[in-house]
Amino acid sequence: MNTPLNEYDAIVIGGSYAGLSAALQLARARRKVLVIDAGQRRNRFASDSHGFLTRDGQPAAAIAALGREDVAAYRNVAWHDGLARDARPEAERFIVDLDGAGSVRGKRLVLATGVRDELPPIDGLPERWGKSVFHCPYCHGYELNEGRIGVLASGPLSVHQAQMLPHWGQVTLFTNGVCPLDDAQRADLAERGVQVDETPVARLADHATVVLADGRQQAMAGLFTFGRLHMASPIAQQLGCAFEEGPLGPFIRTDEARQTTVPGVFAGGDAMRAAHSVALAVADGAMAGVGAHRSLLFGLAPQH
Repeated sequence: MNTPLNEYDAIVIGGSYAGLSAALQLARARRKVLVIDAGQRRNRFASDSHGFLTRDGQPAAAIAALGREDVAAYRNVAWHDGLARDARPEAERFIVDLDGAGSVRGKRLVLATGVRDELPPIDGLPERWGKSVFHCPYCHGYELNEGRIGVLASGPLSVHQAQMLPHWGQVTLFTNGVCPLDDAQRADLAERGVQVDETPVARLADHATVVLADGRQQAMAGLFTFGRLHMASPIAQQLGCAFEEGPLGPFIRTDEARQTTVPGVFAGGDAMRAAHSVALAVADGAMAGVGAHRSLLFGLAPQH
């Protein structure tokens, strides 16, 4: 681990896909960069990552490790393997307090702090998350080989998820008492070939078997569900960034350059958008890094 110096052109908080992508742009612009990373990737529960060009099907941890190697090759990048505890503006700079390593200052901040999933309260779900229970069909649907797919309802949005998934397999929506259906929704699901089971879910078993309250067991190739999303770090709130309310939780509001409503603070990745994937995180991180660098060259855009 590099020992952080005191002053940086940019401090990137979060060293996963978006943060590394932002840091790479800034490093190549020959700016002095600090990356703060606590090592808690959101997709750490999944073995493989899909849908990212040139890295499709590779281990998610390996993609992150390769990204860090790319960025670490630049001598103008330093690292802090730990948490950012607090961030605040001070005299045209930002002060970031590190856990056990004092404070650092940066002219710009890039927040790639990610989100935390609050999973539906179903027995057996947490240990299968990222292995046989997923949230994104684009990331994991193809590997189910058009088999039986279950949707574990967590709210009204689960209808939309069930409507999408027939392209990937034979779908059953388990409403589980939290997703009442009207006549139009039932007709639409039936037209798409989606079966509906309104018996409460007791637990999950085996690979992806849904055990129902009446004792029936439905073996699936995989399951999909939604959880409530929360910011994985309080830094954006501490800085006063504005948020948008997404269907699953809040995300940081940014402009086209990925600047937040706090001038000099940029954001990328899952924390600043409603739709999530490795590919989108890398793209957002690149935009945030470029936006931060351009603001160093030409000044800050007006607050929006």
